Amino acid sequence: MQTTSRSDGSSINVLVVDGGPSLTTLLSTVMRKESWDVRGAHNGSEAIRAARGFRPDAIVLDVMLPDLDGIRLLPRLRAVLPGVPILFLTALDSLQDRLVGLRAGADDYVTKPFSLEEVVIRLRGLLRRSGAARARADAGLMVGDLTLDQQNHKVRRAGKEIRLTPTEFELLRFLMHHPGRVLSKSQILDRVWAYDFGGQSNVVELYISYLRRKIDAQRQPMIHTVRGVGYTLRPSG
Repeated sequence: MQTTSRSDGSSINVLVVDGGPSLTTLLSTVMRKESWDVRGAHNGSEAIRAARGFRPDAIVLDVMLPDLDGIRLLPRLRAVLPGVPILFLTALDSLQDRLVGLRAGADDYVTKPFSLEEVVIRLRGLLRRSGAARARADAGLMVGDLTLDQQNHKVRRAGKEIRLTPTEFELLRFLMHHPGRVLSKSQILDRVWAYDFGGQSNVVELYISYLRRKIDAQRQPMIHTVRGVGYTLRPSG
């Protein structure tokens, strides 16, 4: 069985936040087979305490909780752990509902009912993107005045640090690996999300807009749209 651990060989920590104890127990059992250390929380207050004390590498967060819905809880978790990847569990499967979760800051989502194997696969992808499970660090990347430190997960433009979520970081890394090359939405979906995102290219547009706000804000743009083809990153000027 394929397992994932931290780059230093220690166990991955996963926090499962779900209003139903039975689902938490089931998910915990499966994740422990991956040799992951799992903690459960059944409401928002417990989740904040666990985030501070347990310091998870990833969080599985149900949208429906008894005291605070996942959409409102997510920014509070981000305040405690800014870079932690978060996987939403939701019973809502419309495109608008999914985009609401992504706009709130989730890195991925799974709709109920779901297979436990799918949750594990999604978490492996998030851990890979965040760098928590990377076996070794790659060299840094540089395009113009934009630098990306793959070892420490830091991005700077003109020397100023820019904070990105794990998914934003992975998207930028893919663009920076191919400077000047036009990448299609399907190529980006395949590389950054590593699975078929239900055929929805909207998520690419959404995250490109996030990156532009952070990378190109009040600067010469580096991220460009090639209408009908895709996106490219190239030095400004």
